[in-house]
Amino acid sequence: MTRSLQAVAYRRPSVLESAAGGQLLGLETSRGATPSGVKDHPQFFAGFLTTPQVASAALLAVADVAAARYYQRQRPASLDPVVTGNGDRLRFESFSGCCGVYARLDVLEPGLDGGEVGHGTTNVDVNNPLREALSRIGSDDPLHLRVGPEELAVTTLDGPVVEKKVPLPDRWLRGFAEAQVIAAGFDLRAELPAAEAVRFLRALPRGGARGVSGGPRWVVPSGSGLRPTTRAVPGAVCLPGPERLVALQRVLRHATALRVYGPAVTGGAPATASAWEVVLPGMRLTLTLSPDASRGFSGEGGVLDALATDEAAEDAELIAVLLAWEPRVDVADLAAASGLTPERVRAALVRLGTSGRVGYDTAEAAYFHRELPYDAERVERHNPRLRSARALVAAGAVALDGALGTVTAEDGHVHRVRDEAGVLSCSCPWWAKYRGGRGPCKHALAVRMVRRGVPAAERDLARVEGDAR
Repeated sequence: MTRSLQAVAYRRPSVLESAAGGQLLGLETSRGATPSGVKDHPQFFAGFLTTPQVASAALLAVADVAAARYYQRQRPASLDPVVTGNGDRLRFESFSGCCGVYARLDVLEPGLDGGEVGHGTTNVDVNNPLREALSRIGSDDPLHLRVGPEELAVTTLDGPVVEKKVPLPDRWLRGFAEAQVIAAGFDLRAELPAAEAVRFLRALPRGGARGVSGGPRWVVPSGSGLRPTTRAVPGAVCLPGPERLVALQRVLRHATALRVYGPAVTGGAPATASAWEVVLPGMRLTLTLSPDASRGFSGEGGVLDALATDEAAEDAELIAVLLAWEPRVDVADLAAASGLTPERVRAALVRLGTSGRVGYDTAEAAYFHRELPYDAERVERHNPRLRSARALVAAGAVALDGALGTVTAEDGHVHRVRDEAGVLSCSCPWWAKYRGGRGPCKHALAVRMVRRGVPAAERDLARVEGDAR
């Protein structure tokens, strides 16, 4: 796994302090993107939280996921959450160290009071002393929230900083991208009222043997609740590694509903990802689970087609100019403004998602603009299948004959790629194992590149780092 250290610098640690008339929660920001360019410590909000105890518990749940590994738990994780100001809401996002759980807290307009929400994205410091302080907030304590430095500190950028160096695996960055692509294929499958939501979630197991799930579980809507089923049936939702929903326990007593999202499935379908959203006063907390506790989002392959086309890359550059940290990215509006078809706009948004520039909100069935504060462009450069496919194309290893493509690997093995109504299949062992369930194999991806006329130009060759895997 490719891994680097990311330096994250804050003006001071985030703290919860006593103040006149209540308490002050100061969340410190790091270097991040804003409409006026990159800033060292942007400020996104200064005002009150309308439900302090709920917001504190939900923020802790996001921090729980950022610090967790649900698979191979002996390896610690520590990734500060990402905060985005979208003008009318604050979004806090995190990803588990094992790449299998994506968490997002949307603090909506009704949850904020007395201050304007800015625009931009950066990391936010959630340290251990702050976690302990947040867990002690009472329901009647007025809580003033400041996201970013105080006004005086905004203009005083010299002085000491608090720096953290955190491991930043490439597969963690790819997981952020894949989770958005997969969630875009979800629909609302069930909505449980508060009592049923609490009953269902409290009955789930809190841990699996050595952090590994005992296999996929399925649930189907039944009355106002959910009932388990032993296999996939139409209308069912996969609950892979149910112990990974443990972070939701922090907010259960405040829940007003539970919404469950997933893709359409047929009888006997394999395990799928799913999203579990707890509706809270003025906010939403969502956990998206990969298809298995031992299977991170990074290997799902949903972004590969978008990464493989020059057209999507060019369209993405145009669409990126039109984004402005909108809380809801309207595809029709972007199509009208750009002159592209809605299909090309969607492909461009997927492409932007691969570098962390858009996320997807299942509750609103819409993309939103944000900019991950990492070197996310390396997601494309270091994607093994994409890199290998480009190497095959550059080596002239692909030959086309109507609907059949022939790919000759470096070891001399010949793989046949067939195109049936736009769906590619391959004779390689990787395809036989996953049957397209984790995106195209490198041979199918190479054939698709050649069919679309992707040139083996110098700029493509520059992206091929190392031999094909």
